[in-house]
Amino acid sequence: MPTRCPITIFGEVLFDCFPDATEVLGGAPFNVAWHLRGFGLSPRLVSRVGGDARGERIRSAMGRWGLDASALQTDPCHPTGRVSVTLVDGEPRYAILSGSAYDFIDPPEPAMVPAAGLLYHGTLALRHQPSASALTSLKSRHRGPIVLDVNLRRPWWSIETVLPLVDAADHVKLNAAELALLTPDGPPEDDRDALAASMHRFAERHRLETLVVTRGALGALHWRGGVIVSVAAAAAGPVVDTVGAGDGFAAVLLLGLSQGWPWAETVARAGDFAAALVSQRGATIDDPSLYAQFLASWGVG
Repeated sequence: MPTRCPITIFGEVLFDCFPDATEVLGGAPFNVAWHLRGFGLSPRLVSRVGGDARGERIRSAMGRWGLDASALQTDPCHPTGRVSVTLVDGEPRYAILSGSAYDFIDPPEPAMVPAAGLLYHGTLALRHQPSASALTSLKSRHRGPIVLDVNLRRPWWSIETVLPLVDAADHVKLNAAELALLTPDGPPEDDRDALAASMHRFAERHRLETLVVTRGALGALHWRGGVIVSVAAAAAGPVVDTVGAGDGFAAVLLLGLSQGWPWAETVARAGDFAAALVSQRGATIDDPSLYAQFLASWGVG
């Protein structure tokens, strides 16, 4: 699929470790890059793994998938990231190991990443200063829209560090609970009108171009230019787990941005793809045919 602009993804790559000893590749930025590659794009992932067996597994998986690993760094001292995932009433709970390789990302050399295009990042990998400084360096050279995917994981965030990231972004995605945490007037998540009003104030306050708020089974709300559009949730099959569904949603937002799709159409397609992800264990899909099916159903390719 041709892309109108390059895409740079910054942040964590790790293994989600489940109670049955299953280990699944994860980390929101990695998942987003993986899905974009599945849809036929060639994102550049800026991250860091340890010089250990898990790091080698990540590099091997990226190679098999055709995902560019040229900006993936190797840390000689810190291990590849791990997250212990438990499911409580179908919702994931995370225990995130500190001192992981992705906490120590170095600023990439200018030749390693595109100077223009889309720049996507989350919030978890910025919990320690080395990676936060690396992103600041990357932003100082970047020309193009910045997409922030808010992922608030206790205790690894503070409102003092997250709100400046919102201010620096053009497009922001987060869920209704996260919006409530970041606003002094946080509305009930199930009150559509109050949520819409809070979105408008938040987007205006931070001078955003676009704000997308996901609501799980209630769908999503999309703010742009003062207008809010509601997108119904896609029909979903049996829920295995919801780990990574939001990352699939974010990947389609980036896909739509790169292809110049209308925003309302992009958000609806993002919901369709996210709904498909909850029927499987883990956040990545090693099945090119699934991506091809979605592209065909959207009439693109």
